[in-house]
Amino acid sequence: MALKPYLLLAKPGIIFGNLVTVIGGYFLAAGGHFEPLLFLAAVLGTSLVVASGCVFNNVIDRDIDQHMARTQTRAMVTGQISIPVALVLGTLLGIAGFGLLAWQTTALATGFAAFGFAIYVGAYSLYLKRNSVYGTLIGSLSGASPPVIGYCAVTGTFDLGALLLLIIFSIWQMPHSYAIAIFRFNDYASASIPVLPVKHGIGVAKHHIVIYTALFVISSVMLSVAGYTGWIYAVVAVLVGLYWLGITLRGYGASDNVAWARKVFGISIMVVTALSVMMSVDSRLPVAEPLVSFTMG
Repeated sequence: MALKPYLLLAKPGIIFGNLVTVIGGYFLAAGGHFEPLLFLAAVLGTSLVVASGCVFNNVIDRDIDQHMARTQTRAMVTGQISIPVALVLGTLLGIAGFGLLAWQTTALATGFAAFGFAIYVGAYSLYLKRNSVYGTLIGSLSGASPPVIGYCAVTGTFDLGALLLLIIFSIWQMPHSYAIAIFRFNDYASASIPVLPVKHGIGVAKHHIVIYTALFVISSVMLSVAGYTGWIYAVVAVLVGLYWLGITLRGYGASDNVAWARKVFGISIMVVTALSVMMSVDSRLPVAEPLVSFTMG
């Protein structure tokens, strides 16, 4: 039996991207104190939950995927993997991921994993992606959940640091996702998916990209302002953020929207990786009182 179609069903690229941020969230909260078992549980558990969500997303999207050039060869479209088999795989991955998080981390970390899963599979995949231009905005909460999971796996509390992570990574999702929607405009239009560029035009999407990128630069520095990271993180956050903002501003005079959007997307990956690394190496011990506290004894 070929394993590649099953691996692709779990979208390894998305898993890896979330892996980077959950690691950043963990080390931000750890403040230099490393617990190997807790770290592995948070990283592996989150990755399994993300993989489960991606499998279910593939099952749900099989009808619209056949209209998009990029996704027409996916196993759920071609019938290479049957719906029952995919559902079983997704369920097993979810059970393993949630089970590991519940067993070795905290109730709050497990809860945020469930929150992100519900947003991505339930709210976004089942309804918003197909019916609302706000799907990207609501779905961004799911993409922002992994760093919060990593953070709460250490602290067991939802404090200002966890809230800032949720805000920062939710905002980051917006220009990142709108850039994808621009350079894959034809695919989304063919599948009648109401993303912002298709629904309201690329010009409007460019405005939103610039605004959200500026908000991202401001929000990312708040970790240092609140005392969760040092000045080195702040300097790097400002530099990479302003560089990304500069690239987004070039969109107003871009003659090739596809090339520009691909660059915005590529830089977004660099930015989120840089932030995750810097919050890991320049973290400070949490300084705020918890907003919510749930721990597992």
